[in-house]
Amino acid sequence: MTQQKTDYLRHVVLFQFKDEASDDEIQAVERAFCSLPGQIDVIHSFEWGTNVSVENIARGYTHCFTLTFTSEADRDAYLPHSAHIAFGKMARPIFESVLVIDYWAK
Repeated sequence: MTQQKTDYLRHVVLFQFKDEASDDEIQAVERAFCSLPGQIDVIHSFEWGTNVSVENIARGYTHCFTLTFTSEADRDAYLPHSAHIAFGKMARPIFESVLVIDYWAK
């Protein structure tokens, strides 16, 4: 499917932390992930937040980060970027689970 130039590729990342993860460890992950847009110039925009849903169906995921790219090539450059790889190595020990979906915004 060919995308129009005005379309954006969204990269949504959900984190579920291990029960034993401390508040300090979780805050370090937040800071580290939030620093990625300053290190990886192909990230067009970035936002994040923590779950506030009252539906009680988050399945343990507490943090949501949305990165926006203008092309698949930009997303593909982000994935192996050294700053992204370093983040994963730092955070992986306290993750219970990570869920990622990408979609073209309509």
